[in-house]
Amino acid sequence: MSRSIITEIGSIVPEFEEEKVIILFGPMATPDLREICVIHEFHKKPNQTLVEGKEFMLGEHKYIIKQVGSEANKNFEELGHISIYFKQSDNDILPGAIQVEPDVFPKLNIGDNICFEL
Repeated sequence: MSRSIITEIGSIVPEFEEEKVIILFGPMATPDLREICVIHEFHKKPNQTLVEGKEFMLGEHKYIIKQVGSEANKNFEELGHISIYFKQSDNDILPGAIQVEPDVFPKLNIGDNICFEL
């Protein structure tokens, strides 16, 4: 299992609720990125963690990964960065993103865990 903890929530993150997207980034995010991202630090580093059909917890919310972009695992492992889309789309998923269900935008707090099943 890969696990991290939320250490910071950017001031602009709540504005993405309408778009149903959250951007995760590791602690090396620049100041500009920090405004739009949920910053987290790994307790256990990921290794090909993002797999279609797997469950994960984001705070108190449970999701199932439905699609994984071609660069998502690499970006997540190296930078702690992925975009999580909480909505269905007919378009192809972006390379650094995952699409999950249910389509419920989570309420997050500093100190919440992010846990991916292996």
